[in-house]
Amino acid sequence: MTHYDLLVIGTGSGNSIVDERFSTQRVAIAESGLFGGTCLNVGCIPTKMFVHTADLAVAAGESERFGITTRFESADWPAIRDRIFNRIDPIESDGRDYRTNRLPNVTVHPEHVRFTGPKSFRTESGFDFTADRVVIAAGSRPNIPRIPGLDAERVDAPGYPVLTSDTVMRMEELPRSMTIVGGGVVAVEFAHVFSALGVEVTVLVRGSGLLTDTDETVSQRFTEAFAERHHVVLGSQIDTIELTESGVLIEVGASDRVPEAEVPAPFTSDVLLLATGRSPNIFGLGAEAAGIDTAHGRIAVDAYQRALSGGAPLPGVFALGDVSSPYQLKHVANHEADVVQANLLADIATGEIGTAREDQLRRTNHHAVPAAVFSDPQTATVGATEAELRDFGVDYTCKIQEYSDVAYGWALEDSTGFAKVLADRHSRRILGAHIVGHEASMIIQPLVQAMAFGLPADVMASGQYWIHPALPEVVENALLGLEFAD
Repeated sequence: MTHYDLLVIGTGSGNSIVDERFSTQRVAIAESGLFGGTCLNVGCIPTKMFVHTADLAVAAGESERFGITTRFESADWPAIRDRIFNRIDPIESDGRDYRTNRLPNVTVHPEHVRFTGPKSFRTESGFDFTADRVVIAAGSRPNIPRIPGLDAERVDAPGYPVLTSDTVMRMEELPRSMTIVGGGVVAVEFAHVFSALGVEVTVLVRGSGLLTDTDETVSQRFTEAFAERHHVVLGSQIDTIELTESGVLIEVGASDRVPEAEVPAPFTSDVLLLATGRSPNIFGLGAEAAGIDTAHGRIAVDAYQRALSGGAPLPGVFALGDVSSPYQLKHVANHEADVVQANLLADIATGEIGTAREDQLRRTNHHAVPAAVFSDPQTATVGATEAELRDFGVDYTCKIQEYSDVAYGWALEDSTGFAKVLADRHSRRILGAHIVGHEASMIIQPLVQAMAFGLPADVMASGQYWIHPALPEVVENALLGLEFAD
């Protein structure tokens, strides 16, 4: 039976692990999809390229308030799509070729692989092999909700008008209308993209707001701002769908989450986009055959990214990214991949599988993890929400600073943006920060840095220059507005 020193399952962040330091190891890489994983192919990178295009379209159509005359006329969808994927697809292809043909110690299995035992595996085509050490970096997949009339097996298939984020960016033509199911990150980003490009978009949300996993002020004010630009139906869910010659006939009912929710009469949409989150790719992985623990639908790992079995580390088995992490974020997966790489090398250096001591291993750092939503408006967040601080009984101080109260906010004519900062009233440490508005993902970074290195809020505010009249002054003023115990 073929034996490898190391098996890596998945080529998202897991693909970065094997470098020249593994040249003496016989390595197998298993990838049933596209090299580069979710972020490169169907997630972060292409979506943000579409978002920037959408931002330009929105700006062109809203220029009159600045005293100039421009307009958005139409979108050349094939040109937009091809500009993006003509850049991304060669990266995927080159990454696959590099691993497949240019590394003599690496064997690529371009198919699904599952555990048959703690260190034994079988490919979809029936090839059996073993490996001493394993990295599970299998990523995640879109959730497919149960909807009467929906053929779950045909979702994302050519010709079937029900799509997920895996396929919607590669449509052959721009539809006239699109209905999006969901109120989270994927839903609001694609709603912004397609409505900006001229598609009639309807967003169906079961709950009472959008981005409800974020801070309460963010969710409330984002929902209000977003609903001014988009057709959002709160408290609604799809009762049934039916494919007709005109498109997808959708019957909507109340979700019972919003009292007296007004739901629309049955309507037809060219495309139905399912944007109801993503689930870790543990189905079909055979984790149970290896004795690997799962928790909350994910591979259970310890602080060193070691997969657990019966609550204890399974020697030589690591996991990272969406398949094991509570953070479905590329920057977190990259950090975890760095940790796994360091710990693999430490384990290999001992000469025996799973014998590296914990003082020889690197711990994962999940403190001050930021996230952003690239919609209109943009949002960014780091740390605790106000509700979490209330629930834990923390004595905190809060300041909400409006974009409209700083000079660059005037330049933007921004009446919705704000920065919200939460800090401990006694230690003065920043506990959370939440921003909605122009370039939120950029101006939150100083707050991430302050939290990461324990910089007190008052020292951060007064101990450095803030460029005037740059937009980060909204952060400065939020910090200056915090009220401390002494």
